[in-house]
Amino acid sequence: QVQLVESGGGLVQPGGSLRLSCAASGHALDAYAVGWFRQAPGKGREGISSISKSAGRTHNAGPVKGRFTISRDSAKSTVFLQMNSLKPDDPATYSCAVRTSMPGASDWWDEELYAYWGQGTQVTVSP
Repeated sequence: QVQLVESGGGLVQPGGSLRLSCAASGHALDAYAVGWFRQAPGKGREGISSISKSAGRTHNAGPVKGRFTISRDSAKSTVFLQMNSLKPDDPATYSCAVRTSMPGASDWWDEELYAYWGQGTQVTVSP
């Protein structure tokens, strides 16, 4: 069973940047595709981005396209989410999760397809 730990969250001003990390232990992260999700208070969880096992295919939600970039470092068994131009709509708890199947255009955001989850890291955007 893989364990996931997110880090890198914090307080940032609008327009600022953060880099989230999702580190795996217990099993090589290479065996999984990885997704990032977020949940703001009072709202449902939404898919933000996903990356395939080989890093050859990524998907991003509309609200973050052009601002957020997902990547992975196999040697470090870590997936990153670089978040630039943060907006007041972005604050949430950000979590990573893994799946064994290839994320497709029609299901990369489907949290039901992800088997293991981290606890999340909090992102706050405030002047």
